Formats: sequence, structure tokens, C-alpha cells
Amino acid sequence: MAERTPVKGPRRPRATASMADVARLAGVSSQTVSRVSNGYAGVNEETREQVLAAMKELGYRPNSAARALKRGEFRTIGVITFSLSSTGNVRTLEAIATSAAAEGYAVTLLPVAVPTQDEVRGAFSRLEELAVDAVIVIMEVHLLDAATIMLPPYVQVLVVDSDAGEHYTVVDTDQAGGSRTAVEHLLGLGHHTVWHLGGPEDSFAAQRRTDAWRAALAEAGRTPPPLIRGDWSAESGYRAGLELAAQQDCTAVFAANDQMALGLLRALHERGRRVPEDVSVIGFDDIPEAGSFLPPLTTVHQDFAEVGRLCVQAVLRKVRQDDPERGTTLVPTRLVIRESTAPPSSPGR
Repeated sequence: MAERTPVKGPRRPRATASMADVARLAGVSSQTVSRVSNGYAGVNEETREQVLAAMKELGYRPNSAARALKRGEFRTIGVITFSLSSTGNVRTLEAIATSAAAEGYAVTLLPVAVPTQDEVRGAFSRLEELAVDAVIVIMEVHLLDAATIMLPPYVQVLVVDSDAGEHYTVVDTDQAGGSRTAVEHLLGLGHHTVWHLGGPEDSFAAQRRTDAWRAALAEAGRTPPPLIRGDWSAESGYRAGLELAAQQDCTAVFAANDQMALGLLRALHERGRRVPEDVSVIGFDDIPEAGSFLPPLTTVHQDFAEVGRLCVQAVLRKVRQDDPERGTTLVPTRLVIRESTAPPSSPGR
């Protein structure tokens, strides 16, 4: 190989440096520069260092989009969600990002300001510009079905927290199983029935938990008390708690998430209803602070890390194998028993 002619003095980086410029400076062919840019094996180490030095001197950056098109992949996963305020969404997103990074993929977040069909349609329309291989959707799937979305042909889609297994690949926590375990625990302690502080009516997760609550009571031969709804927030749990505190026959409550359980505990305390002596309380999620509630909260643990891992695993399988498989994968839950539940003070109440 011909020796490279030394360049006198520092060369000013050129913002528009091309592959041909790098090849000339390094004294190699454009094909060799391309091989180095794409990380191909078979390039002499001395030559590779020579090309990298020329790239640095010229300020040349390989066109990642062009390389992605050539390879047929962008190594990026898009995540669409309309809420970063809920514990479940934030922890699922964190787990997806961690799992994607372990696979050598980046994550691009496409936030949806409000859960409307137009907003969802707009988020998907940006996919072409953002160049992603796949999309993980963390939202209610009815918005996808109603928004007449036209997906780019190369984009694979996976949905989290949904009942759309016939139409999409879905990964979800076992909402029903976790809820049933919570109700059965309270009945097993001797409570005559279990009240339920449910989540928003338009939430799939909330509806699954409510349905399982009703089914578990019905199977035990108990009539479900009136459903009380919140909006996932501690404040809504507090308002519901004031209502429940006035129900003297209420000795056990299953709250659909830990934040609402926190507000519920405050309301019961203010109204002189002791937990767990007068009222037992169970939450759902097992947030990191659950063990620091007063009293420490019995709750259903969701394995968000496993949900995120399975989401990435499944969507990358679809990308790499063009896998058309649909259906739902459920991640098991477990009950974490702490001091907020106990047998009723008057058995049979």
C-alpha cells in the first residue's frame, strides 16, 4: 500500500466531508472506508486506524440512516405512550430501555399528549421520520383500532397492557390472577366480603382487576359491594377513602393500585378507622415505597423488569424473523404480605 503523504499543520474539519474525501486523505479506496464505517471484519488493523484518523481529522460522520437502509434495519425501537405519570408506564418504559440497550438497540419515545385518535395517528405518522424498526405501544388498544392508522410496511408492533391478542402481539401482567389472589387472601383471613377501589373506566388494566374482583367474590358465594372508582392518584384514593370510611360494614378493601391505597390509608386514619384492626387494605403494583406506608402495605407485585424484557424480546423476534405471530404473553404476579391486612376484629363481619 502506498505510504500516505504527511499533511503539514492541522487540517480544519469540513462539515461536508464525504467518504471520497476520507479515502483520499487515508490513501485507501472508498470501499475500504465503507467497510470500516460499517464495522466489517477483514480490514487490516493498521488500515482501519488510518481510516479512523482521517475521519476524525475531517470531522466525517458515517450516515447512519443510509447504513440502516442498506442493511434493512435502524436498530431503534419506538415507544408510544400517553402517560408518564403512572408507576406502571414509567417502570415498563425503564425496563424496555434497559433491555433494548442490552440488545444493542436505542429507544425513541413518541409521547402522545392526550389519548385521542388524532394524537395516536400523529405519533405513528412520525415513524417514517424517526426511522424505527419496531414500535411498542403502551396505551389502550381501542385507540389503535379506531384511529385508521397506516403503519410503514417495515414496522413491527407490540402492545403492552391490552386484550388485543387476536390482532397484535401483546405482553401484559397477569392482571386477573393478581387481583384474584388479593381477594382470596382477604377472604381467607375471614372477611365476609371485599370492597374494591377501582381504576379509571377506560383503562384495560383497571377493568381486568375489577372483573377478577367480582368473579372471585361470586365464586366464594359473596355479593360484591358497590364499586368505587378512582383515577390512579393518591388524591382520588383519599376521596374514595372518605366514602369507604363511612361504611361501617367495610372491613376489607382491594385498591387497584398502590397510590390510591396510600390516599385510602390517609382517609381511614383521619376518620378513626384503624388499619388493619378495623379495615384491611391491599394495593396493586408493589411500588418501592409500599413497604414504607403506615402501616406497610400488603400488595400485588408486578414484575415490570420482566414485562420490559419480554416486550423487547418479542418485538425483536418479529423484526429479525418477520414473525407474524399474535397472542398474549402474561407475566405472573405475586402477593407481598405486609402489615396492612389482618383478620377482622369481629369474625364474620
